[in-house]
Amino acid sequence: METQTTITKSTTTRTKIKSLLGLQKITMDDIEDLDNPERRQLGATLTDMLNKLKGEERDDFINKIEPIMPAGSQNEFWEHNHQVINQCITNYLREYGFMPSKSAIARETGLSRQTIIKHLKDYKTNPSHAGEMEQFKFMAPKVLASVFKFACNGDTRAARLYFEMVGALNKQQPNTVVNGQTNYIQINNTILSQENLKQLSAEQLAQLENIITNNLAK
Repeated sequence: METQTTITKSTTTRTKIKSLLGLQKITMDDIEDLDNPERRQLGATLTDMLNKLKGEERDDFINKIEPIMPAGSQNEFWEHNHQVINQCITNYLREYGFMPSKSAIARETGLSRQTIIKHLKDYKTNPSHAGEMEQFKFMAPKVLASVFKFACNGDTRAARLYFEMVGALNKQQPNTVVNGQTNYIQINNTILSQENLKQLSAEQLAQLENIITNNLAK
């Protein structure tokens, strides 16, 4: 009897989902009567269908289910699109040496040409892009540490880059200090700060740079 009830319930759920998929747009009112198991089944069905669709059919399907998508889904779609477009362009440049067309990106990614055009045009204003840039800023200290490591191993270019990054050198005006930096270098018990460097003459700064870079080169 329990098995029969389960079969009946499963059949009813499939019927409800099929009816919902026949709608032009699925709204929250349309799924109001679904219980939790039915909603989970609907979510699994929609996800499976979305993963199989490509191009404009995918766009149309997203538009159909947009009213019932969980919060944050739009950001997830944006991140997915950004990743696959970015990877496609990278692979294309590596293999062919020139930028792919929008149609080529569409073929490689399965996204519609319209989606690609919109993404490339508007990605800088998308909040997810700002979040992505914050991640790169978050990794900046790790990059600086790597530059410092190369500098200590005798790479004079890395040494100069390190000084520029911490504000000890000004790229446009050599032998000056970049305003607004609070970094310092400690040598034994002596702290070489921005304020200290400001008090040095241009000749003294040049001597300091030569001493450091020459010793790193040995």
